[in-house]
Amino acid sequence: MAVREWEGKRVLVIGSGLSGVGAVKLLCAVGACPVLFDGNEKLAVEEIRGKLPEGLEVDIVVGELPEEVRVGIEAVVPSPGVPVDSEFVESFRKRGVPALGEVELGYLFSKGKLVAITGTNGKTTTTSLVGQILEEYFGNVFVVGNIGKPYTESAQKTSEESVTVAEISSFQLETTEAFRPQVSAILNITPDHLNRHHTMENYVAVKERIAAGQTKKDVCVLNYEDGYTRDFGGRCPARPVFFSSQRELEEGVYLKGEEIWRAWDGKKERLMNIHEMNLVGMCNVENVMAAIAISMCMDVPMDNILDTVRRFRAVEHRIEYVATKAGVDYYNDSKGTNPDAAIQGIRAMEKPTVLIGGGYDKGSVYDAWIEAFEGKVKYLALVGQTAEQIEACAKRHGMEAEKIFRAESFEEAMRACTSHAEKGDAVLLSPACASWGMFTNYEERGRCFKEYVNSLPD
Repeated sequence: MAVREWEGKRVLVIGSGLSGVGAVKLLCAVGACPVLFDGNEKLAVEEIRGKLPEGLEVDIVVGELPEEVRVGIEAVVPSPGVPVDSEFVESFRKRGVPALGEVELGYLFSKGKLVAITGTNGKTTTTSLVGQILEEYFGNVFVVGNIGKPYTESAQKTSEESVTVAEISSFQLETTEAFRPQVSAILNITPDHLNRHHTMENYVAVKERIAAGQTKKDVCVLNYEDGYTRDFGGRCPARPVFFSSQRELEEGVYLKGEEIWRAWDGKKERLMNIHEMNLVGMCNVENVMAAIAISMCMDVPMDNILDTVRRFRAVEHRIEYVATKAGVDYYNDSKGTNPDAAIQGIRAMEKPTVLIGGGYDKGSVYDAWIEAFEGKVKYLALVGQTAEQIEACAKRHGMEAEKIFRAESFEEAMRACTSHAEKGDAVLLSPACASWGMFTNYEERGRCFKEYVNSLPD
């Protein structure tokens, strides 16, 4: 559907969260007639209307969608949390009604250059760092997407001179078609969201969609040490540029000992020592190398890139140092919502660690996470739906029962960790699970952790 064809179109926006509200505002601005629908019958229409700008006249429906509304719908914009293969969305597709996501909608109405970043882990840190690098160099930069700022909110503010940096999740990639970044990146691909994507093959294919609209005039930054992304480099429609934490590359950005190097235009040069960074852990070294590769492919001078990297601090909720209380360091890694991300959190710890884990069950397997405990984790407090499953897994891998505690609440888990932590230890919230069921999102979980830590006596 061409952009000019949106005027007067009846568009169903599914979901009243940030992306849904952003989509509605953009659709109204371009003359479309959106209907904002949320299947949660417990929500009040006036509560949803309160999220919209005053005076914006939009039809809002909660609970069931009446047939008389259905028949007039000409396009559907499902929020990322709504599976595109759900019976509800499929019922429109079968009638020939196109479905596109909020990211695709934002892209259709945006201008300027686009950088798009995906991956199972590290997206938010890398996106934030790239956003800061590009903003300090270009000036007019919008950081959007899965990072918590809808693309549609910024689309009409963009210009031919602006740059958009987008963090894109697998859920958002399911509904992209025209989407074409000048520089894309896939940081890594490890099992996640299999309850949504059903198979690893489907999940990998969705991640690769970030480069689907690109050509060899564009660039796709890839992790050479990830089997999936390395393989994709051989068939990527864009020009692949690799980064590596384990080997010297003929072209790209790589780690050599404790030094980050670049191989480019037939020359190899040392860029920086990893201890010049404020970030901790090998996962963040990889994030920084990816950000360097992305930024240099956006023609930012290397001196500018490295200056920003040296000043950049950890993103909230991602291996975020909170405080030291009674000689114990506390770290908030609430964004470690899958086992692979949580492994990176453990690897970043340099002291005996008391760990809080567990939460919503996304269909993950926890063996590799538990194996990463060896020599690091001295005590494990578990919460949520997955607590029993994780406890059984930990015991299979030899963790002693007295070192595992299943808490009835998040607060009880935090109290248990505090009581078991000794001077010289670290307490780490890195759950390996989503927060749903106990919290609205991982941010709320992380804030709860930080409030508890900051309330402890010095």
